[in-house]
Amino acid sequence: MIELGVPPLRWLPPGAAAVPFEVTERHVGLDTIDPLSQRMTSHHFTQGDDGRYRYGPSEHRYAWPAELDLMARLAGMELVERVADFQRAPFTAESTSHVSVWRRPTP
Repeated sequence: MIELGVPPLRWLPPGAAAVPFEVTERHVGLDTIDPLSQRMTSHHFTQGDDGRYRYGPSEHRYAWPAELDLMARLAGMELVERVADFQRAPFTAESTSHVSVWRRPTP
């Protein structure tokens, strides 16, 4: 069983460089996405108690659920279930995460 995020490609308008995922008084978070390499950088700008902002990037490589299914199949496993979250919401095109379960078939 794994839980993974689904990249917000549907939120990225053509020509846009970044997608905001959080904007508050003390934190601005933006994702830049490269669909060709399936890489995403989360950029965090966080305001400290002194009023100055710190920058911290976080690099990610994402894999689509279909890619994970193929990897599992190559390892001899089959998909048992996929839902959007641990509350078992249905996984849809609008889901921002997924919980997937694979198993090895019994002989």
